[in-house]
Amino acid sequence: MPRGVDDLASFAHHIFICTNTRPAGHPRGCCNADGSASLRERFKEEVKRRGLHATVRANASGCLDQCEHGPTVVVYPEGVWYGGVRLDDVADILESHIRGGRPVERLRLEPGCINTKSCPHKPRIQAGSKV
Repeated sequence: MPRGVDDLASFAHHIFICTNTRPAGHPRGCCNADGSASLRERFKEEVKRRGLHATVRANASGCLDQCEHGPTVVVYPEGVWYGGVRLDDVADILESHIRGGRPVERLRLEPGCINTKSCPHKPRIQAGSKV
């Protein structure tokens, strides 16, 4: 039987993994430079392997607008943002954050860098240029 809207509410966590691609050398960087979406695949594999697939959903996302910190991952419902996430970090996020309720501080983005134009990591873009 297909999952309905009511079933989606049973997920305790949604993990959004940026799979956006940009041309090589783009000033903002790229979360999925090789186009393989390997980070999302690792999350999906590890969620299933750990038996979390009934309550945790690993979703591909378009651009999360945190390109300078990529690859970027955000976990809801907590709204915890991670940057510079590598394949080796997936286990830490699942074990510490998802299972243990403790975000992985070494990967966590500073609140002042999320959804702001003043983040020191953002490149200075010339006025009028499209990014």
